Amino acid sequence: MGLENYLPILSPLYLNHGLRRLLLTRPIDFLSDTDLRPFVSAAVPQSKRFVLLAESFSAPLAVWYAAPSLLAVVMCAGFVGSPVPGWSGIVKALAKPWLFRLKPPRTVLEYLLLGQNAPPDLLQKLHHALHRVSPDVLSGRVQEVLDCDARDDLRRTTVPLLYLEATHDRLLSSYCKKEVSHLRPDTLFRSVPAPHLLLQREPKKAATIMMAFISSLWPSLITP
Repeated sequence: MGLENYLPILSPLYLNHGLRRLLLTRPIDFLSDTDLRPFVSAAVPQSKRFVLLAESFSAPLAVWYAAPSLLAVVMCAGFVGSPVPGWSGIVKALAKPWLFRLKPPRTVLEYLLLGQNAPPDLLQKLHHALHRVSPDVLSGRVQEVLDCDARDDLRRTTVPLLYLEATHDRLLSSYCKKEVSHLRPDTLFRSVPAPHLLLQREPKKAATIMMAFISSLWPSLITP
């Protein structure tokens, strides 16, 4: 449920190994992570155990929610502190509503989010997703992300944790991965040659890694 979580991610085709998928989409109106906690708690299954996939800005919410009912958490290009330590002040000064009233050129979206030679349909979906959300909401979301601190929440987690790293990520600092490794040394790290929007650009590779992770922990959950 980050900025990019208005986009479709893994196709059911890639998660058809006997698993059901529930996609949580961030409300268009701005809600802080604290305000979103009841929304997440009410939306996730209460009577079944499940794996929680958290993409980018949704990682702090995921580690907060990491309750005993979870089988595991998968963090994809995520973070638990400021994603740009050392640059937060500058980014906060720039990330005002006026900035998000401008239509970002393709070169900017490809550089920060989609990577080179992004499919035109994905670029169009990203433009549509950004257009649906007001500049005030986007600005507020970025401001909150820059101040986020879920490190204590991550320290308290005990569920298995998989971290998918986008090796061509130009949005997040490499420190984000190092911080997760420091706080949860038992985290399983896997790298995918992809930009920040890893799930959108490399869904098959991401799904293969996740299925292998789940199967290694609970082989009975995966059907051929």
